[in-house]
Amino acid sequence: MILQAKNQLTLQEFLHLPSGEGDTTYELVDGQAIPKMSPKFFHAKLTYVFLELIEQWNKEQGIVCPEWSVVLQRRGRDWVPTPDVLYISYQRLPANWNEDEACPVPPDLVIEIISPGQTFGQMMAKAKDYLDAKVLRVWVVDSKARSITVFFPDAAPQTYMGDEILKDALFSGLEFTVEQVFIQAKIPLK
Repeated sequence: MILQAKNQLTLQEFLHLPSGEGDTTYELVDGQAIPKMSPKFFHAKLTYVFLELIEQWNKEQGIVCPEWSVVLQRRGRDWVPTPDVLYISYQRLPANWNEDEACPVPPDLVIEIISPGQTFGQMMAKAKDYLDAKVLRVWVVDSKARSITVFFPDAAPQTYMGDEILKDALFSGLEFTVEQVFIQAKIPLK
């Protein structure tokens, strides 16, 4: 269900909406509060594995969080997506920042896990929106294809599968195989 407003919601109106029903999380898209797909079991397990991987690598260089909304711009309008996982370095958001609100600056990394009902094409468009909003990297995770596609602001996307090692100079020292992620999350082969 979309929270309809007679007029489109401003960023401030959206940020001050009452909590959604149950576990519903909303994203601000084109002035409308759009419900985010509720995660399923595989989705939740993958989220946990990515949080662990990044936290082990992080060594207090930044913050890694699940489901933390971020205030961005999309096509010249306020946009508040809620990525499945967000990593932001202390170079972008100071270590002493401690407010109970949406992330105020573009993160270094956004991870989006494709949920049932979503397509890779939709996530590819969302990845482009993130990059246009100055997010440095976007990983789109497809549990059915057992793949991770990395989107860059200045290069073509790259898809990793199986025993291919995912590593990136932006996150020096963070490397793993895609299959490691799916094995650690105990996602069965189909």
